[in-house]
Amino acid sequence: MKQEIEIEFKNIVTKEEFDRLRSHFQLTEDQFVSQENHYFDTPAFSLKDCGAALRIRSKKDKSVLTLKQPHQEGLLETHEALTNEQAKELRDGSAKIPSTIQQLITDLQVDSHALTYFGTLCTSRAEIPYKNGLLVLDHSFYLGAEDYELEYEVTDANEGAKYFEQLLTELDIKKKPTENKIRRFYKRKYTLIDGE
Repeated sequence: MKQEIEIEFKNIVTKEEFDRLRSHFQLTEDQFVSQENHYFDTPAFSLKDCGAALRIRSKKDKSVLTLKQPHQEGLLETHEALTNEQAKELRDGSAKIPSTIQQLITDLQVDSHALTYFGTLCTSRAEIPYKNGLLVLDHSFYLGAEDYELEYEVTDANEGAKYFEQLLTELDIKKKPTENKIRRFYKRKYTLIDGE
């Protein structure tokens, strides 16, 4: 098990803004890596209701289960490495959440046995070291939708905010309120259900 505080800034961008970022940082196609985020919650969205999220991220030959919880400085992330077989068993409901993360979920007063796999979001991602942080360009696909996103992961929130604002201004990118991927995924999923 590994824990870390996640402090990040994010902004949904248009395809044209995404292409401008790619060109500015001279990113080639082979610098983008594919990954899948598999999302879990209870049918009543108990994790979401307490500001938490549970996902398995699979890329290349590795899978990691991550619980994100609110923290005064950002989000507390707890990671547990999984084999790809364990990840598959969690998705199909034939395995239990590892005990360390299961206990944290119980501490949130959420029934870990009620967790359900909701679906997968696929992302093509490039990562660039940038001014004491990590700049991330994501092109994501989920439930017949796609979007483009810029993220900036930092250890100092004040410094990060300044550098992120400067970059958006420099590249003439409009700042937009941006929900995290799991919220965008759930919003899309339930828009589709309500529309049926």
